[in-house]
Amino acid sequence: MEVRLAQDDSEVLAAQRLRYRVFFEEMGAKASPEAERVGLDMDEFDSICDHLLVIDHQLPPEEAVVGTYRMLREEVAIKNDGFYSASEYDLSTLFMGRDEAAIRQHGQFIEVGRSCVRAEYRSNSTIQYLWRGLAAYVKQHHCSYIFGCASLTGTDPQDHALALSYLHHNFRAPDDLCVFAVPSRHVEMNMMPADDIRERDAVRMLPPLIKGYLRVGCYIGDGAVVDQDFGTTDVFILAPTSRIPDKYFA
Repeated sequence: MEVRLAQDDSEVLAAQRLRYRVFFEEMGAKASPEAERVGLDMDEFDSICDHLLVIDHQLPPEEAVVGTYRMLREEVAIKNDGFYSASEYDLSTLFMGRDEAAIRQHGQFIEVGRSCVRAEYRSNSTIQYLWRGLAAYVKQHHCSYIFGCASLTGTDPQDHALALSYLHHNFRAPDDLCVFAVPSRHVEMNMMPADDIRERDAVRMLPPLIKGYLRVGCYIGDGAVVDQDFGTTDVFILAPTSRIPDKYFA
């Protein structure tokens, strides 16, 4: 097993093929006619992102990519079309007044997304590979915050009332870092009083990726967003990289 960045277009295609397999064939997301024709999950951000891969070299080359993470650095986003998350969340709180000098002085933000792992490889070891690869990337590019959208499966927020309320009451970002869902898509997360929430039950409702972000000290934005195309209810995560445990940098 190896974790590294995609080195050429063929490896990016392998990541897109895995994403299609997981998101559309397994999870039932709605594919465009073009995506369905080519069997790839792709969008306009793929060409400017870095693609982290977990590779099993015991498999044939066309099947060897078993995990992937897409990453977009702030210094790249500001020279192109911004961030993918901006379609769901107002990012102005994070980026007001920031320029290249601020990036050099304080470190840059990195957007992460499109994380997926092939079904038979969904173990702690594969997730550890992805986190270690991400930690190495963060260190290399002097990143101060990781952010992006993380998903709960299903498009009815009421099904996630316990999990969303738990995140809202316990992990909402401080005001100076709080990102809000765009008004037209904003779904209230505060659906249950804090006193009615049993932490053990709420945590059980969270997908592994969100639990992983919570373990490294992430904050949660204000408002969930329903993504009908992907069949998910999304929340905004913001994780200071200073909180990532040292074990991931080993």
